[in-house]
Amino acid sequence: MRLLITAGPTREPIDPVRFLSNRSSGRMGYALAEAALAAGHEVLLISGPVTLPPPSGLQLIRVETAREMFDAVRTHLPGCDAAIFSAAVADYRPAQVVSQKIKKTADTLTLQLERTEDILGSVRSQFGFHGFLVGFAAETENLIAHAQDKLLRKGCDLIIANDVSQSGIGFDSLENEVTLCLPGGQTMPLPRQSKTALARELIAHISRLSSPQAPK
Repeated sequence: MRLLITAGPTREPIDPVRFLSNRSSGRMGYALAEAALAAGHEVLLISGPVTLPPPSGLQLIRVETAREMFDAVRTHLPGCDAAIFSAAVADYRPAQVVSQKIKKTADTLTLQLERTEDILGSVRSQFGFHGFLVGFAAETENLIAHAQDKLLRKGCDLIIANDVSQSGIGFDSLENEVTLCLPGGQTMPLPRQSKTALARELIAHISRLSSPQAPK
């Protein structure tokens, strides 16, 4: 099948030298792309700014901001059978981007922020995507409750939830530990392991769940 995968952080500019971002390294998304290729799938990877080399054999679209990722997803999603949204997209961006570097003069600086585009939430409602939809939920509390709520609000078929408050897993680490959250309140915990091994397991689950023969 043809898979669209998003990975990495976004950068939301403040001025020509500063931006708002997060700790995402992109390792989980890149591992998913590599695992999907190894399983014989066609992969389109939409990546925020990372330092990772992309796996060979995929189509790579590089973006910086949440708006650029939104536009890239809208453009490239048609024709895909499944989409995995593992990117850590900024929820807010500066309402105004200053054209010159902000000088350190005052004791405090106030930034007014505005919400960014809801990429995952637009896939069903705006983009009309009918394929298998997978989102990630990086939480610091009430992991399963927040993930199940996101599953319903975004129209996902699967949410992969991870507790980023735990040290050594999640953002900017080599390992991860997740729980699969499915419609009807079903959950499936997957043990802590390398992101490479976890990606192979996740792609296997997604392939099975998205199969026309999979029980609904």
